[in-house]
Amino acid sequence: MSKLGYTLFDTAIGRCGLAWGEAGIVAVRLPDASDEKAQARFEQRFPGIEARAPTPDIASAIDRIRGLLTGAKDDLADIVLDMGAVSDFQRAVYAIGRAIPPGQTLTYGEVARRLGDPTASRAVGEAMGKNPFPIIMPCHRVQGADGKLGGFSAPGGGVTKLKLLEIEGATSVDALPLFAGR
Repeated sequence: MSKLGYTLFDTAIGRCGLAWGEAGIVAVRLPDASDEKAQARFEQRFPGIEARAPTPDIASAIDRIRGLLTGAKDDLADIVLDMGAVSDFQRAVYAIGRAIPPGQTLTYGEVARRLGDPTASRAVGEAMGKNPFPIIMPCHRVQGADGKLGGFSAPGGGVTKLKLLEIEGATSVDALPLFAGR
């Protein structure tokens, strides 16, 4: 395996992080309580990873993530992800998720139907919960049935998910008024 690197960077929602190797980005961290906590999580997940200056491709990804988090309509779909550690099912789910444009949402059931298995909504939710690439693979754009926000495993949980949807100007999330002001 190639040597992995990571960097932390400021965004409109706080300090985020990217970890990468030769085959692309392996993980994204949304804001943690501290830089030390983010660093420890990268080091725990990827023993031997080192803090590094971003490569040109990583610097470009950072700029685009920053833009998205200030309202730019960039789907980030062409940023290269290293999916070597995810299952074939997760890859299929993530391909559908990456095709959801900023400001739009799908339900877990709709993703399952697009996979060809309408009974797989719970498995879709589990795949979203294991998403190592939040923002770039926009699991925040997938919600529960009947307008329920659904879970979000990144730091901040549902509050972070709501914040991301609000930044993107999501209009199809029925739950937005229920969480406004929280």
